[in-house]
Order: sequence, then C-alpha cells, then structure tokens
Amino acid sequence: MTVNSKAGSATMRALAVLASAGAVGLALAACTPNEPTTSEKGTTPAVQTGDQAPQGGLVDADNIPASGGQTETASLINTDGKSIGEAVFRPNGSALGVTVTVKAGSGIPAGFHAMHIHSGSTCNTADKFVSAGGHLQVDGHTGHPSSGDLVSINILSDGSGSTTTSTSAVDLSQIANKTIIIHENADNFANIPNRYTSNGQPGPDEESMSTGDGGARLACGQISAAQ
Repeated sequence: MTVNSKAGSATMRALAVLASAGAVGLALAACTPNEPTTSEKGTTPAVQTGDQAPQGGLVDADNIPASGGQTETASLINTDGKSIGEAVFRPNGSALGVTVTVKAGSGIPAGFHAMHIHSGSTCNTADKFVSAGGHLQVDGHTGHPSSGDLVSINILSDGSGSTTTSTSAVDLSQIANKTIIIHENADNFANIPNRYTSNGQPGPDEESMSTGDGGARLACGQISAAQ
C-alpha cells in the first residue's frame, strides 16, 4: 500500500497547531488573577475583579453594611430654617451607624461642634430648638455619657463638614421620631480635670456631665424612616 507523504505531513502539522492552541488556553486560564477555584467538574467560576464585597455582605458607599432598607434620616436645618445637610442612621453589625453631612454655607462656624441625639421630636426655630429636649436616655439608662451622645463633627471654613461614626447605646427603634442636634461648641464629654473646681467641688459639675458644655443649638433634624 502506498502512503501519500504530503497528506501525512499536513495532518501532522494540523495536530501540532491544535495541541499548541490548547496549551496556550491552559496557560491563560492559569494566569487569570483573582479567579476562585471550583470543586465542580466541567465548570469555571466567574472571574471577580476590583473591590467586591463577599456574597451576603454588601456594603454602601460609606463602607457600612447594607441593612435591607432599614434606614432613618434627618434633614438638618439651621436656626433660620435653612436646609443645611442630612443625617443618616442604619444598622452597622450590632451597632448603629451614623453619617452626618453638612453643606457649605451652613452658617456653622469652623471647628468642632458637639452632636447628640435628643429626646424631643420637633425642631422649632422660634425657640432655637429648645423643643428638641435634652439628650436622649433610653429606658433603664441614667448615667453619663447619655444614650444619645455622639462624636463631635468638624466643620470647615466654608461651613461644610461630615463624619461617620457608630454607637451601641441606641438602635433604630429607640431614635425614631427623635431629633439630632449640632451645638455651638465642642463636646468635652465631662472630661474636666480635678484641678478645676465648680462650687468648691473638683472635676465636672452636673451641667458638664449632662451637656458636655456644647452650648447653643445651631442645627436640628427630625429623625424619621427614610422615604
């Protein structure tokens, strides 16, 4: 039997090309970055790129875990009734995440300003937000710091500022229909050294303990469920 040598050579070249292509494909698959492995035969997991949250652990723009729509907000106004920003409250693990944003031109002077959740439910500009009541104390809590005490917010020279914090002293159900206040001064959190005295007694007095000496109320927001 006579074998056609040209046909045989062509067949061998074709097989070599196919083998080479397969090797390149395997190499590319092995070099794909961040590709998870799979234990299921015949499947290749989707390639994940960039900063992605794990399944079941979605986060929002503030890197606070998403809460399935559980959010409360407060539109902040100054003593002139002008809208100057917003506060957003949402669960953050076992705590409550709080993000406060104040817009430029707010009228709030530059510097640190005390910030608290108050027990009242209204922001009345006529009484300079006295209607917002005192610092929130949830049922069963009477000590200091108060349940509604938060960190101070730093306002820049243009009147803007923002801060993100969390608290385990309250939850969403306990702040519904309450208010958030930004004060005139920074909060000293009653951190008064014993070398200072008031009425002959060393350390903080009751006013410092209960207010942090935050001073006048410059901004207020009524807390309600997000629309």
